[in-house]
This record gives sequence, structure tokens and C-alpha cells, in this order.
Amino acid sequence: MVKSLYEGRLAVDIAGLKMQTPVTTGSGTFGFGLEFCDFLDLEKVGAVTVKGTSLLPAAGNKGQRAVETPSGMLNCIGLENPGSDYFLEHTLPQLRKYDVPVIVNIYGHSPEEYGAVAKKLDVDGVDALEINISCPNVKEGGIVFGTCPDAAAEVIKQVKSNTSKMVITKLSPNVTDIVAMAKAAEAAGTDAISLINTLIGTRIDIERQRPVLGNIIGGLSGPAVRPVAVRMCYQVAQSVSVPIIGMGGIMNAEDAIEFMLAGASAVAVGTANFVHPDIAETIAHGMLAYLDRHNVRNITEIIGLALPEGKASMPLFNR
Repeated sequence: MVKSLYEGRLAVDIAGLKMQTPVTTGSGTFGFGLEFCDFLDLEKVGAVTVKGTSLLPAAGNKGQRAVETPSGMLNCIGLENPGSDYFLEHTLPQLRKYDVPVIVNIYGHSPEEYGAVAKKLDVDGVDALEINISCPNVKEGGIVFGTCPDAAAEVIKQVKSNTSKMVITKLSPNVTDIVAMAKAAEAAGTDAISLINTLIGTRIDIERQRPVLGNIIGGLSGPAVRPVAVRMCYQVAQSVSVPIIGMGGIMNAEDAIEFMLAGASAVAVGTANFVHPDIAETIAHGMLAYLDRHNVRNITEIIGLALPEGKASMPLFNR
């Protein structure tokens, strides 16, 4: 078991969600987790965060949906998924065979739809919900929930009122003021915050003189976004009291440690899963090596050490 392997030194508690390592998987990059079982023991991951799940099945975008870019990748998958019924009937029973927390990323196109998904997934075996608010609000002319504090707050309140699970709100970096969004999420009752989601970008094929992606624009992820993600984590950690799950371009243990020093209590690994399917376990071992090099007993002791004194979003325990 992970506990004996890591001797509890990597254990974290994210608003009641107990993880044996601070490493989870980035939604949209790990499928439903089961696809990685040939490469990775799921019980050596802190938590499995599955791909975005909606009330009904979604087909996603047409045309080319992913392309590499310098130090990263663009994707416009379009949140394709088989829907909540399929997840509950087929996927969740398989995931429950593993001793690992399950976080389900959810999305909708109205606050009520988010609430309906949350209610449906309020079942045994689901340990937490992560709200993807980087979706258009069809009732308000297509404004993205994650760019408007009031719209984001409405979604969070709907989800919270329809679930008994711990709720994580995933923030979009495509805003003027990430701190304002984080404060709005906290005020609306989110239990934790994850950041960042992808940046918006595009790529042009200069020979065809046309956009590469079928959807024209896509989400930029990978090492190229990491400095932006660390900056936002650093800012948000000084402004809210709820725990943060940091993500954005984490490729190794050193990257993960950087987020934790910037105030994150856990991290999510995304694009790196495509390169190294067992990266979540590799990062955990690297974290242990870092603790040994710095004579630190538990990973919680480094949370927020790079922040101004007293500004971390979680207690610093035995500093």
C-alpha cells in the first residue's frame, strides 16, 4: 500500500479529502484513469481526477483536436464524454476496485445543469467534484462562467446545494484578475480551488494558410504555461483561506515542489501524462527525495514557504 511505501510523509488533507500523496491527475489528460492501468498503479496516486463529465453524452468538436506547440500543446477536444449515466453504470464500479479517492470533473451550460450533474453524482465512490467553469453560459448569451465572478458563484452555489461531496472549483486563467475570481469562489462556498485551466491559443498552418485546429482556438497546456500558473497560485494563496490544487505544466517533482512552495496544498499533473504515463508515481518519489535533501519530515511543512509570512492558504504546521 502507498502508506507503507511513503510512510505517510506525502499525505495531505484537502478540505477533508485525504490523499496519500499530493499528486492527482489533470482532468482531460487521464481519461477515466482505467486507461492507464497498464502503466501505473492507481493506488500510488493521491487521487484520480477523471475527464469532464456532463449530464448527457457529448460528442466534442469536429476536425483536428490537438496539436503540439513549443513547450506544450493545444487541444480543442470539446469535452467529449459518454455522460453521467455511463460513468455511474460502467466506469465508477471499475474505479471502486482501487483504494484511491475519485474526483469527478463536471460541467454544464447553465447553473441548473451543473446542479443536476452534481446531484446525480452524489453517490458512494465519488469523493469530490471539480467544477469546470470554463464553459459558456447559454442562458446569458455565451459568457464563460469562469470569466464572471457572479456567474461562477451561481454555479458553485448550485453544485453545493446538490451534493454532499467536497467541491473544488477549477479557475480559468483567461481573466483580468484571478484573485477576484478566487475570492468569489470562496465566498460562494467552494471547499477548494484548482488552478489553472488552459490558456486560450491557436495555431496557423502557413502552407495551407488555415487554422490547424477544427475549432480554430484551443487550450494551451504544458511547460509553456507553468510560470503563469505558478504566479496565479502565488497570488491566490495569499488571498483565500481554502486549499489550492496547483496545476499547469508540471513535468517533474521539481515543478510540483515549486507550486507547493507557492501555496498549493496538492498538485495535478496533466500534459505530462501523455509523455510519461507513470509520471504521477515518479513525481511522488521525487518529492520524497526533495524532503530528504532538505531534512523535512512531511510534505505539508513546505506548503507556502515562498509566500510572505502567514499568507499560505493552509496552516504551515511545523515550520
